[in-house]
Amino acid sequence: MIDDPLTEGPELSSKLVGRAQGLYGESSQGKSGSLLMTITLSFTQGKYNGSSISILGRYRVVETVREMPIVGGTGVFRLARGYALAKTYQYDVKTGAAISEYNLFVLHYDIPLVE
Repeated sequence: MIDDPLTEGPELSSKLVGRAQGLYGESSQGKSGSLLMTITLSFTQGKYNGSSISILGRYRVVETVREMPIVGGTGVFRLARGYALAKTYQYDVKTGAAISEYNLFVLHYDIPLVE
């Protein structure tokens, strides 16, 4: 399970814009290093406040850049589709802590929110 800060940049001082929440598990046999990852990027600041993007797919640890599908969203990102490119920015072997960079390519409809 993960519940990590979602920030504008990789620095510890970078502005917090939401949370990255979800789960992942080992999904490969052997040494290929693949995870099945489901993650929701929930925005709590700025123009995307209250909206989220959902990602579900294979996360190949051995690849420099990992592509995963965007399967939906809420709020501003209702009916979202697209893909996410993830890469490791920094990894601490001793603690297992990592900082990852995600670049999202999102198609969504501009549907007014019902209140």
